[in-house]
Amino acid sequence: MTDYRTLIDTETWAFIEKTNSYYPPDTIDYTIAQQRAIYDRMSREFFAGYPQEVTAETTAVATPTGNVPIRIYRNAAPNKAAMVLYIHGGGFILGGLDSHDDVCAELCARTGYDVVSVDYRLAPEHLHPAAFDDAMNAFEWASKTYDCPVVLCGDSAGGNLCAAVAHATRGHEKKPVGQVLIYPGLGGDRTKGSYVTHAEAPMLTMRDLEFYKHVRTGGVDQAGDITQSPLADADFANLPPTVLITAQCDPLSSDGEAYRDRILAAGGHAYWFEEPGLVHGYLRARHMVGRARASFTRIVEAVSTLGKGEWAW
Repeated sequence: MTDYRTLIDTETWAFIEKTNSYYPPDTIDYTIAQQRAIYDRMSREFFAGYPQEVTAETTAVATPTGNVPIRIYRNAAPNKAAMVLYIHGGGFILGGLDSHDDVCAELCARTGYDVVSVDYRLAPEHLHPAAFDDAMNAFEWASKTYDCPVVLCGDSAGGNLCAAVAHATRGHEKKPVGQVLIYPGLGGDRTKGSYVTHAEAPMLTMRDLEFYKHVRTGGVDQAGDITQSPLADADFANLPPTVLITAQCDPLSSDGEAYRDRILAAGGHAYWFEEPGLVHGYLRARHMVGRARASFTRIVEAVSTLGKGEWAW
């Protein structure tokens, strides 16, 4: 049994307790509509505002399957070296432009890059591959609209979608210049590693993961589908330079390690860093937990470095 009392520090416990006060651990037992209301309320409670130099515009990308809402963040002193396509987490059923609004604004402030956040369609109303299709269409729009390289960045479910886009766009003339995946779920082996040692972690459990997977697919087994599970791909060559940042106390952490290993074995650039004592969803803790603050700086630096076409690991 993992002893979280020793692994997790006091600041992080305070964050977990604050989160649980708005978003109880049994939230997956509620209806989807109730879950979204609870998640949105929690997101508002943690909202940190915009840095002074950032403005945002909400618009939409026209796609063959309808409009995909996006929010474009711009810095008063822009860095045109790259732009960031940000894809939010939320188990494929929660979240949107507002849930990660301040994260995107701070990423824009600290890199200078334009950040475009994607409001992809959610399950169960829109089953897989709807979210993937929206992410792909947003990437195609970004690569045509911007004359600079595109860096993919996303957390949790958004990290999954970023990786799926990276795999699907390898042959494209303007493929992503890099990807930063924050505690992503990549379809790893659920019988070993962190899936076992952290099956009952605070903030995310195996029961949660099974629930989200079931809702995303409508209960259909799509284990070999690489647009859903990038780790199911047989070919890891020619992927963009990849930085994976995971939380130690998270069942998904082993996916970061496995994905790094596959890219390195195929001769690519990949770096995995497991944040000690942190939990899934710690991006929201970046203003109240020292470890999360340091990790967010790591994320910002990774996005900034990849955007310049550099590799520092």
